[in-house]
Amino acid sequence: MNSILQRIADHKATEVSIAKKNKPLQSLPTHPPVPQRDFVAALKNNKTPSIIAEIKKASPSKGLIREQFDVAEIAATYEQNGAKCLSVLTDIEFFQGHPDYLLAAKNHCQLPVLRKDFIIDPYQIHESLALGADCILLIVAMLDDVQLMDFCQTAQELHMAVLVESHTREELNRALKLPTPLIGINNRSLHTFKTDIQLSIELKDMVPEDRLIITESGINTHDDIELMQSHGINTFLVGESLMRAPDIGYALRILINGGNLI
Repeated sequence: MNSILQRIADHKATEVSIAKKNKPLQSLPTHPPVPQRDFVAALKNNKTPSIIAEIKKASPSKGLIREQFDVAEIAATYEQNGAKCLSVLTDIEFFQGHPDYLLAAKNHCQLPVLRKDFIIDPYQIHESLALGADCILLIVAMLDDVQLMDFCQTAQELHMAVLVESHTREELNRALKLPTPLIGINNRSLHTFKTDIQLSIELKDMVPEDRLIITESGINTHDDIELMQSHGINTFLVGESLMRAPDIGYALRILINGGNLI
């Protein structure tokens, strides 16, 4: 594991240890605070690009991304302007997110919501349910194969979808062993933070047709969308380019429709 991921994993281990003492697993709610929404169905069979729009205040590589940060307003704006799902950063230490942001977003829209965090322990999966998540993220580079399978099955038993994220061929091969249709390809290296959207194009042929490729990072323009669509990819996780826009709704409409605003 590279240095930034190791730092995050080490901090998460401490964070989870404290959480377990403050709220033991058996004390966590066993039902979501609001009804669950079908994350996978929301992304399938769409005539327009399927956008998972991300709510992200900051990142380790870019620092503060958005100063004016009203989670409820952003969630509603995303829904009104064509997003199919949301991704909400709940990590406090590295992304200036918060677990409470997830339910705040979900309460102000009807979209399914992904908890975007760094899951290293089964406790976090049960915690995700209690927070209102419809989907969790598993990062292949942070987990071994036994953990990946166990965590995936645990989430599905709790009726949450699983987005499994890879950056290399080796990671993608491991991801494809999991019983989830959501296959994320992160175009940003977590080693160098360099982004190359060609990575999704290079790796896409490894993914069977019954899986759904989600290209992550580096999708900034409608031209990027059209390039991916020309290679059969129609599902996108987009955060930074939207979060930096003065008018988030306008930016999302332009991303989806190009110059032809609808």
